[in-house]
Amino acid sequence: MKLVITPIEKEHLSEAQIDRIIEMAWEDRTPFDAIQYQFGLTEAEVKVLMKKELKFSSYKLWRARVEHCNTKHTSKRSASIDRFKCNRQRAISNNKISKR
Repeated sequence: MKLVITPIEKEHLSEAQIDRIIEMAWEDRTPFDAIQYQFGLTEAEVKVLMKKELKFSSYKLWRARVEHCNTKHTSKRSASIDRFKCNRQRAISNNKISKR
């Protein structure tokens, strides 16, 4: 059975939101769950978005980095990390999580 990923409708995401998703996807400490919580995109949809928005060489580098990064996947994270962001992180504009 082949996994079918539906294409993301780019119309419902603004340029600022796409930029923020890419920024969050590149951050090692930001899990995909945080992106899903804030923007409603699953890990597979983030991968599709990154493939569309990045140069292919940059996408390959990002994918290799994500595959081996334990902090991007909540299930691989240490049990002691129970938050989406660093407790020392300052508020980031357009970030729902930091405005709690």
